[in-house]
Amino acid sequence: MKKLGLFLAVISLLTACNLNKKETKKAVEVPVFTELQTKAKGFFGELPLVAENKANIITNEKVALGKSLYFDTILSKNQTQSCNTCHDLNAYGVDNLPTSPGDGDGTMGGRNSPTVLNAALHISQFWDGREPDVEAQAGGPVLNPVEMGMSSEKEVVNRLSKVEKYKEMFAKAFPDDKEAITYDNMKKAIGAFERKLITPSKFDEYLAGDNAALNELEKEGLALFMDKGCIACHSGNVLGGNIYQKFGVFGDYWEHTKSAKIDDGKFEVTKNEADKYVFKSPSLRNIEKTYPYFHDGSITKLDEAVKIMAKAQLNIDLTESEIKAVVAYLNSLTGEVAQEYKM
Repeated sequence: MKKLGLFLAVISLLTACNLNKKETKKAVEVPVFTELQTKAKGFFGELPLVAENKANIITNEKVALGKSLYFDTILSKNQTQSCNTCHDLNAYGVDNLPTSPGDGDGTMGGRNSPTVLNAALHISQFWDGREPDVEAQAGGPVLNPVEMGMSSEKEVVNRLSKVEKYKEMFAKAFPDDKEAITYDNMKKAIGAFERKLITPSKFDEYLAGDNAALNELEKEGLALFMDKGCIACHSGNVLGGNIYQKFGVFGDYWEHTKSAKIDDGKFEVTKNEADKYVFKSPSLRNIEKTYPYFHDGSITKLDEAVKIMAKAQLNIDLTESEIKAVVAYLNSLTGEVAQEYKM
């Protein structure tokens, strides 16, 4: 009996030791945030996996339809352009041109084509913020005479209605609609697809607690980015896209960019004098790949863009070593589009 009691005591002790080891191991796995990580997490938050919209519930059928429409030239007058032409998902959602040629005679658009990646998380769409979301944005270029050139919503619907594939896909994506092929549903489908185009990077791993995700130069750049005041316009989970700001707080922007044309920005929409040269602050996600920079694509090099922004917006002159560190940090924001959403 004593032997049995001793045996049970030993088993109990070993079990307790094993539990303690598991608890200790579990405690070690909890990330310990450095001061820099904690500060950064406060400014940038967490990047969601999908940009949800209660007014446009995302379904697999809607996303599949949206993807097909996104890559289809059927939405342009002469069937030469698709959404992907100017927002190439194999080139980080841009075409790397200052401005983009449209359908037909190749007339160039007035502003740089911004990346579609993570754009669904912005407060509005276009450089001047004239549309509230990606659903509304999706309908604009299709009817723009300089871009895709379709004459009317009716023409778009008629063209789509003649394609058997789209009859089936619209019916599956919008099963409760008597007339599934509508211009509004086209916009919803493309919007649903774009809401999946979220690109986490190693910076998100760093924010989640992996201190080794960034190297020392990238961390130095992050610290400078916050301390110098860049976060005034480039904070939040996509580092921008959530504020309007005058380009050229200190001096006229074209003096820095040598732009050929002076763009009045948001003023063109509102006619409010206070909105002159005001633009939506762009997201810095994938900024390494989305050159050329600014609303007119006037600057091709990221280090030059950083130097200009520091002077024009903050009235500071960054040293070459500071610019190098900030650029290194910005490069850490480069993610990848999931392969399933590419052509």
